[in-house]
Amino acid sequence: MLFDTFKLGALELQNRIVMAPMTRVRATACGVPSASGALYYAQRATAGLIISEGIAPSLQGQSEPNVPGLYNDEQQAAWTKITDAVHGAGGRIYAQIMHGGRIGHPEIHGLQPVGASAVAAQGTVYTSGGRLPFVTPVEMTVDQIEDQIAVFVSAAERAMAAGFDGIELHGANGYLIQQFLSDNSNMRTDRYGGSHENRARFAVEVATAVSDAIGADRVGVRLSPGGKFGDMNESDTEGLYRTLIGMLDPIGLSYLHVLETASDVVNDAIRDKWNGTLMVNPSFVDLKQMGTVGARFADKPNAARWLARGADLISFGRYFISNPDLVRRLREDLELADPDLSTYYSGGDEGYIDYPEWSPVNAES
Repeated sequence: MLFDTFKLGALELQNRIVMAPMTRVRATACGVPSASGALYYAQRATAGLIISEGIAPSLQGQSEPNVPGLYNDEQQAAWTKITDAVHGAGGRIYAQIMHGGRIGHPEIHGLQPVGASAVAAQGTVYTSGGRLPFVTPVEMTVDQIEDQIAVFVSAAERAMAAGFDGIELHGANGYLIQQFLSDNSNMRTDRYGGSHENRARFAVEVATAVSDAIGADRVGVRLSPGGKFGDMNESDTEGLYRTLIGMLDPIGLSYLHVLETASDVVNDAIRDKWNGTLMVNPSFVDLKQMGTVGARFADKPNAARWLARGADLISFGRYFISNPDLVRRLREDLELADPDLSTYYSGGDEGYIDYPEWSPVNAES
């Protein structure tokens, strides 16, 4: 089943294996993707679908240095070369739009981050000056919220102009969309705070506006229910996500992408509430420390587990870094190479485009 074709909107995917979005910080200081990005993504084009690394929709939305953007012509032109390379290799690719919200710092972009409320995240953020404590974001007015929704729309339109097959809204891992969902980052008392419906409103309005602009069948949403990453705290996770999914479902989105950050009870509730294509990333399983990244990567047995539970697509992350031919290796049960953690975010081509495809020689070395 993992290697069956799948119809995703107007796209015919060659299998149900998805390359998950993974931050690689290879862009220039101006947010232009690395020239090597075309080869990096094309090497992995045997995936049924590639989801790009998180892309900042604006300078203010940039979460850390050397994250690529999609808010000016130079960035768009660089992404066009990448999408051309993927399509030339027979692949499909979505752009993940990732607005950092309060996960950012003036040292990165010279601007004060914005957020649902004026509450700083606990912890530190990497900047060109080293790791610095998060700053208190500007609590957005309703007018400013509408401005940020327009930022998502503009980035989505640029993504389509750059040749992407669709976009994914990053509503997980403590970034802006999840900041409206979380109790400890959203203290609002207006229509964007308080009840589950109000906390879900921003996510739904962003998804609706982007869908109106480029077509709902080209828009996916990624969520990490109950996840703690980015200093999140969602009480009544099941109730919150039942409400959110109930509001997203009628839009007719391309897919829902769920990280396994919650209990089976919550995940089953989401699966039962969602009527569209369900994509699952099964690599986050640590129920004692919910939302922390566990040591276990997404693998074939856990893909099978989730396909049996009702998922349509399975996203693989870290194994795609070190196995550009991951689809073949999974299909033929070949040994998987482990990625080098030291080069995840090191910049340059090492640990980026130099992982070899499987061969008997490599397997023996």
